[in-house]
Amino acid sequence: MPKAVKGVLIECDPSIKAIILKIDQDHHDYIVEDLDDQHLVIKESQLPRLKEELENVAIPTLPRNLDTC
Repeated sequence: MPKAVKGVLIECDPSIKAIILKIDQDHHDYIVEDLDDQHLVIKESQLPRLKEELENVAIPTLPRNLDTC
């Protein structure tokens, strides 16, 4: 019998989608359905955790000292 999973439709740039796919590839905890280049359905219960993971990936790429830019 199929099991229903509550999901959230998200729209993002292809570059962000690639990061989400990379995060999800090991355990398949986040993505319910990969729709197209800019749309994914994410498990609603995992959305806060995915946002945290994305922030952890994005933080190291930011300049450490913005005053020197």
